[in-house]
Amino acid sequence: MTVSALQCLPSAVDAAARLAKRLGLSIHKIKVHRFPDKELRVTVGAATEITIVFGSLYQPNEKLLALLFASEALRRNGAKRLVLVTPYLCYMRQDAAFHESEAISQNVIGRLLAGSFDRIVTVDAHLHRTDNIGDVFPGIEANDLSAAPAIAEALRAGIDRQTFVVGPDEESRSWVSDLAARLGLDHAVARKCRRDDRSVEIAFPEPALLANRPALLVDDIVSSGATVAACAKALQSAGVTAIDAVITHALFPTELVGTLFAAGVRSIKSTDSVPHPTNAIALDSVLAETLRKECGE
Repeated sequence: MTVSALQCLPSAVDAAARLAKRLGLSIHKIKVHRFPDKELRVTVGAATEITIVFGSLYQPNEKLLALLFASEALRRNGAKRLVLVTPYLCYMRQDAAFHESEAISQNVIGRLLAGSFDRIVTVDAHLHRTDNIGDVFPGIEANDLSAAPAIAEALRAGIDRQTFVVGPDEESRSWVSDLAARLGLDHAVARKCRRDDRSVEIAFPEPALLANRPALLVDDIVSSGATVAACAKALQSAGVTAIDAVITHALFPTELVGTLFAAGVRSIKSTDSVPHPTNAIALDSVLAETLRKECGE
């Protein structure tokens, strides 16, 4: 089977173009028309036997429908294998019913996408209570890639060797330790107590270890900014000399950048999994590496 084009949602053209260039593919922007009643009409490009579809699922509700409609059209037009590349995968945080009668959105979205695609490729999915990305997508191939190689490559040249890599909670330990190992730096994780979506308390078990050293604060998803702000304040209390933040998925509103700076963060860098003014780290090299077999390389 052959693949000769990468098709993308309108919101993902820039990132998709960088990936297509690495893979030597042409790119086609899927057309999404909104009727006055907000229903959608989706028009795809010419299908190939293996078709890669690119769309990051931030602000996801309309995008999910567009992907499902695109997959129907591509299958009908001859696609035998559909690969969805979604650097940010939505609805993964609700992976359990935390309160009585809550829906588990991870289960629903997993089954929905597995019914339309043959392979899902994403980056740093929020799988804190799920052992494997394959458990989310029954019966198909799925890959949860790490942003750590791209982040390490972007930071390695200019980072202070005394920097402590820190995470906001125990759930961040795996990617904090991974990034620290790649950079050859020490690391630590905080204890977090979340009061609600916008209120958290952060404390470091051994704050004396952080004193008089710069800190690199690492988080996978930032939406309200409350955790980053609380962590920055805890780091300042511990006596760090500077705080830089690196984020895989920057979901927070642009106006919160100033709030985080005011909380003591010196700089913020995010990957391009979600378009954001803080984007400084491209993921196309990480994505291209795992997609080369789809292109016959």
